[in-house]
Amino acid sequence: MYDFMVFGYYAAAIGRAFFPKSSELASLLLSLATFGVGFLMRPLGAIVLGAYIDRHGRRQGLIVTLGLMSIGTMSIACVPGYNVIGPLAPILVVAGRLVQGFSAGVELGGVSVYLSEIATPGHKGFYVAWQSASQQCAVVFAAVLGVILNSWLSPAQMNSWGWRIPLLVGCLIVPFLYWLRRSLTETDEFLTRKQHPSVGEIGRTLVANWRLVGIGTMLVTMTTVSFYMITAYTPTFGKSVLHLKDRDALIVTLCVGVSNFIWLPVMGAVSDRVGRRPLLVAFTALALVTAYPLMRWLTGDPSFGRLLGVELWLSFVYGSYNGAMVVYLTEIMPAQVRASGFSLAYSLATAIFGGFTPAICTYLIESTGDKAIPGAWLSVAAAIGLTAALLSGRAANWKPTSR
Repeated sequence: MYDFMVFGYYAAAIGRAFFPKSSELASLLLSLATFGVGFLMRPLGAIVLGAYIDRHGRRQGLIVTLGLMSIGTMSIACVPGYNVIGPLAPILVVAGRLVQGFSAGVELGGVSVYLSEIATPGHKGFYVAWQSASQQCAVVFAAVLGVILNSWLSPAQMNSWGWRIPLLVGCLIVPFLYWLRRSLTETDEFLTRKQHPSVGEIGRTLVANWRLVGIGTMLVTMTTVSFYMITAYTPTFGKSVLHLKDRDALIVTLCVGVSNFIWLPVMGAVSDRVGRRPLLVAFTALALVTAYPLMRWLTGDPSFGRLLGVELWLSFVYGSYNGAMVVYLTEIMPAQVRASGFSLAYSLATAIFGGFTPAICTYLIESTGDKAIPGAWLSVAAAIGLTAALLSGRAANWKPTSR
């Protein structure tokens, strides 16, 4: 996830490097759109790679996704700029982003399902929450590296070539990650299953359970919009909209990553005690009523302290909601298509809403003149998540169907 996220952190510099410079806004929007394009491939990756994982195993699937992500990241890191190879530059960058998206489409689902199937009784929420919590290590590491680079390099150097360093660092850690995944054992639940469905059977089962996938997509909408708003979009928002220093925005992002890392497993454990749905309802409602007013307060008098306070509150809301949501999503999916069903729901939400959040927020601010409008966008996502949380009570009575 470090590889996937770091693109959003350096969107402005990537836009200047790879896209025609008719205007600063045009380059930024094209870069953020490229960030979002990766999410369009995630549903396809969820179906194809999810079916692979449900048929061949969790461990083997995680090794395949790592290889694909490495290829996508390396291609973006090494492509010459627009001023060197012209229109071929943005084409190659988009291609690399599509490969990243195809891989990421099943990564979260594969990891979540693996954790849910190795969890000890009564602690499934705590175990599965570490999927999202581990992503925060990527957020924090990328932010720390950004702070260091901004301290060592001048703005001109960062825009020229410094932004490539985080991408290359992502490639350097691949061998270690490959070794870790090779050391995993397959889950007992998968090994003891008598029959592993074919790709066609998985597809038919997903279609038969379309209502569960739809509810899952709505549940994930709140997660994906809030996550990308408070992580990938924060550096761009802090610099381009609030006119704060790059270093300040990256420090805020770092603090958000640490906050997320704390709240996710804590609230996952709480969901093991009080249930999933009470947390889902409570924190979507909180986001709905607080997001826009807090953004108005922030943009009224922008400062490092206000940005930090607002982002930490949204981090608490996100972590508390997602700590319960991810494990809930593994529980409502049929066992025989658990990885593909989870991944498809997650990928559809990110493709439709979350992945384009930075681009949508930038466009809405430009078109409305309201710097606080990202709060309204988050409120829309919260309303969708709240509706799904309320409807999901019926999902327990929808018997998973196989075909």
